[in-house]
Amino acid sequence: MTTIVGVRFKRTCKIYYFDPAGTGVQKGDDVIVETTWGKEFGTVAVGPKDVEDKHVPQPLKAVVRKATDNDRKKVAENGVREKEAVNICQRCIKRHNLEMNLVDVEFTFDVSRIIFYFTAEGRVDFRELVKDLASVFRTRIELRQIGVRDEARMVGGIGCCGRPLCCASWMGDFEPVSIRMAKSQNLSLNPTKISGCCGRLMCCLKFEDYLYEKPKGKVKKVRREKIEAPQVGTMVATSLGNGKVTTVNKAKHTATVQLTPDNVVTLEWSEIMDLDKAQADAD
Repeated sequence: MTTIVGVRFKRTCKIYYFDPAGTGVQKGDDVIVETTWGKEFGTVAVGPKDVEDKHVPQPLKAVVRKATDNDRKKVAENGVREKEAVNICQRCIKRHNLEMNLVDVEFTFDVSRIIFYFTAEGRVDFRELVKDLASVFRTRIELRQIGVRDEARMVGGIGCCGRPLCCASWMGDFEPVSIRMAKSQNLSLNPTKISGCCGRLMCCLKFEDYLYEKPKGKVKKVRREKIEAPQVGTMVATSLGNGKVTTVNKAKHTATVQLTPDNVVTLEWSEIMDLDKAQADAD
């Protein structure tokens, strides 16, 4: 068994795991850790826990120490310098007439590297830009092209639900989202209604998709028959009379049935039976 802790950095919601190395850190502590990019400042999001050696992420780097007030002060100073670096980089981009959009700048804790995040329609020759930036900051410069979803995560914002974007507040990795998920949930296929701030399909389409998937395999055959959703447009029999299914809510296992032009009711699937089957049972 190996003891690990999960650390979250300021620019991402993803959790990375480290060896506490006897530092005694607990959840919520600010720490300095060793990464492939040098020393970084982060916050312990997952307290110490023991996991089997085969499940330990490799390579497992160590927590250097708990962060001090001087470390937090340095992080604040780096934040000020990052804003200055944004202005400098934008002037350099304009001078070189590069077709790229600077999104953010990140200093590593020890300022051994400065990362410039940008978006662009295609490939950008930024070799001269790197030389200019290196001459100004006198440290290692890295330009990293990102996609629109990563841009939304960094910039942040409010979704159509009125809450902060999932990708910017709690979500770790992006998962594939397809138009099929919107179709199975009976959502409007209007791109403006099912797209997020990034212009891509909303990540939340993935969250409830499992509720709409039909169980597979012979083991679940009986269960599938019990919870099979009625189809929109079919005629069904209910205790209130016969009607036509207009909408289906697979999350709540309910369906809206139009009995008459002026009488529409919402019933659970268990209260609905296919009209042909009901007539056959009656015969």
